[in-house]
Amino acid sequence: MHTILVMGAGFALLALCLLVGWGRGAMAHAALAFIPLWLLGAGINMAVGVLTAGYSVAEELPIFAVIFAVPALLAGFLWWRLQRA
Repeated sequence: MHTILVMGAGFALLALCLLVGWGRGAMAHAALAFIPLWLLGAGINMAVGVLTAGYSVAEELPIFAVIFAVPALLAGFLWWRLQRA
């Protein structure tokens, strides 16, 4: 459940980035700018899991990959579509 909530936060951050960059060209850049922001957010989530929840890095790494990859892939797809429009 926590993984779904964190990915939901990623989608919300992507939507916020797209709203800030309203307009065709700016939205493509906003989708691309989301990726390093989300890498930081997913990394913080992983650090919290390791430091406070007691999981090892090896246990958290696959969850980090999923949490980061799903919204980042959507952002990459949106960047690709918006820059072609």
